[in-house]
Amino acid sequence: MSDLLTDFLLLHPESVQQRVQRDWEALMHGLEDQAWIESSLLPHKAELLRVWALSEFASKLCATQPAILAGLINSNDLFRRYPDGHYAHSLRHQLAHLETEFDLHQCLRRFRNREMLRIAWRDICGHASLMQTMHDLSSLADACIAETLQVLHHWLAKELGQPQDNQGNSQRMIVVAMGKLGAYELNYSSDIDLIFIYPEPGETGNATRTVSNEQFFTRVSKQLIAALDRRTGDGFVFRVDMRLRPFGESGPLVASLEALENYYQSHGREWERYAFIKARVVSGDPEPTNELVQMLRPFVYRRYLDYGAYESLREMKQLIVAEVERKGLKDNIKLGAGGIREIEFIGQAFQLIRGGRDPELQQKQILHTLDVLGLKQQLPDYVVKELKDAYQFLRTTEHRLQQVRDAQTHQLPKDADERACIALAMGFDSWEAFYQKLQIHRQRVRNHFDQVFESPQISQSDEVDRSLQLKQLWLQKLEQDKAEVLLGELGYEHPANVLDLLKSLGSMATTRSLSRTGRQRLDALMPLLIAAVASKKNNHDVLKRVLALIQAISRRSSYLALLLENPMALSQLIKLCAASPWIAHQLKQHPLLLDELLDPRALYDPPTREELGQDLDRRLAHIAADDLEQQMDALRHFKQANVLRVAAADVSTYIAETVVARALDMAWSHMTQRHGAPAAGDDTSARQHFAVVAYGKLGGIELSYGSDLDLVFLYDADPNGFT
Repeated sequence: MSDLLTDFLLLHPESVQQRVQRDWEALMHGLEDQAWIESSLLPHKAELLRVWALSEFASKLCATQPAILAGLINSNDLFRRYPDGHYAHSLRHQLAHLETEFDLHQCLRRFRNREMLRIAWRDICGHASLMQTMHDLSSLADACIAETLQVLHHWLAKELGQPQDNQGNSQRMIVVAMGKLGAYELNYSSDIDLIFIYPEPGETGNATRTVSNEQFFTRVSKQLIAALDRRTGDGFVFRVDMRLRPFGESGPLVASLEALENYYQSHGREWERYAFIKARVVSGDPEPTNELVQMLRPFVYRRYLDYGAYESLREMKQLIVAEVERKGLKDNIKLGAGGIREIEFIGQAFQLIRGGRDPELQQKQILHTLDVLGLKQQLPDYVVKELKDAYQFLRTTEHRLQQVRDAQTHQLPKDADERACIALAMGFDSWEAFYQKLQIHRQRVRNHFDQVFESPQISQSDEVDRSLQLKQLWLQKLEQDKAEVLLGELGYEHPANVLDLLKSLGSMATTRSLSRTGRQRLDALMPLLIAAVASKKNNHDVLKRVLALIQAISRRSSYLALLLENPMALSQLIKLCAASPWIAHQLKQHPLLLDELLDPRALYDPPTREELGQDLDRRLAHIAADDLEQQMDALRHFKQANVLRVAAADVSTYIAETVVARALDMAWSHMTQRHGAPAAGDDTSARQHFAVVAYGKLGGIELSYGSDLDLVFLYDADPNGFT
């Protein structure tokens, strides 16, 4: 065995050395061409033994099927990146002439084993980055799904005819990849989470025996799952998990687009929004696929700031923590404290809250999401770096754990020999050195997770008691005299009138008809609000203004969550409502403006004229050029937000001028697209002959908050000319 004992292999436990020796002897027995061994295999022996030492799956596969190893070396596939589409093209060629389910299953598994050996080799030996490895694994899964579905659909259509809609158009099943596959982040031995959809109800045609489209696609779905998931003598392709489909395991295996839309509108839950962040269509015709994407986007990404996502993700995390404790998964690098899931939760919390308003956050890959959060200063640069470093370390560890036996595991080993191998695989001399580095990453992740998801809470015991009393007061469970005394102690000048205001809000139809979640948020917010308003001058009037706003926004409880999750926003709201009834009215009329309360630095520091223009350009950049409705919505919100900032700072700025200039740009663009440019020449020169002149307070830069604009439009061109 001495000729096998490379420096790297000598570092491993004796049990690993003996396994490698046995598999080497089996490989030599299976390879009869000594010349090929000398010329082609031995130059790569060091890398081969490194891979074998770290992956029992790889060594057994090479020992029992040496032709796979020979093919990978002869083709040079171990040492080159595949071009886009390679997996699909190669598999399509191999499946082209198959006729039986047995042959299909065998071909898929042998193709999969070859490519998994290649991916493990390239990953372990450093020929591929983590991102390349995850992309390779995901692309392999994509190809296996799409090409297998193509074959199975063709076979079944020959028997039952093509599934059709009511107009006779052929239909194909849409396969949606969820989770890590959807984000091109698949790990080495992962399940694939799928959802199956068909475009429309109907039945098959052009056959003596017809069935409904649902029956056809249900049968194809079962065949596809079996082709990928069933374990045979050649192994398996990918384990398939269908539990994310509507109604889970109790729901139909495949649903129509209409049924899917009805489900998410009526029954869609918060965790399903979270799951669909990474969703990606793997197979399907373009038109229904686009319809599906357009239908899901508003379900996942709300147009308003959805701070209720914090609460939902906290609940999901609590369920995971309970599972970790119940199953003893403390050393689970995915679900445990400071693990992969917490990094994903951090990024996806920002996506769920702000993604509807900021399309740049609608990323699927967590590393890209973290980059965007850094660029937008939603997370400090050092936090982004620490989270990205931790994610890459944890995901690499995850791959090394799973490459050992091609097993789906996220649990650190307890066996001393296995620990030694994992440490070496990660580039450390000892388990203790590796574990220390791992714990540094996990502690950083946990710290950042706690900071993002920390629940707003009152810490001092006397404040806790007061908050409980105020909650009893709000729920009308405190006697009248005691309630008045409590409000008087807080500083309210007219406690009885304050109680009347609170009772009025509590008895309103909008309050009584709140959802369970909305009611819970309102009940948690009211004690904080009552206590905060008490310190203001004329607190009865201030409370009246604030309660009118609360009544208006309570219909969308995410606004309540915003105030509940952001004590600073609540503080600014009360401050502004106390200072100006006009501001209170504006916030009541336009609740989207509550977003502006999150950053007091920007709220009380109105931008310069140049900054206004840049801000508006950014807001319009992600809106299609022909979507006038969205452009106008963005323009209105820009105007309202900046008027609020002016009101907050009580400073006059160039908001109106900036809005007028952009409105002119939009009007000019849409008119010239429909009718062409005026006869003055090209579009640029014609534009130079048109002017907007401001009179009155706009002309004198003296606008008040509710002012109209006095404008005159002038043009210098032939009045008899045409476009």
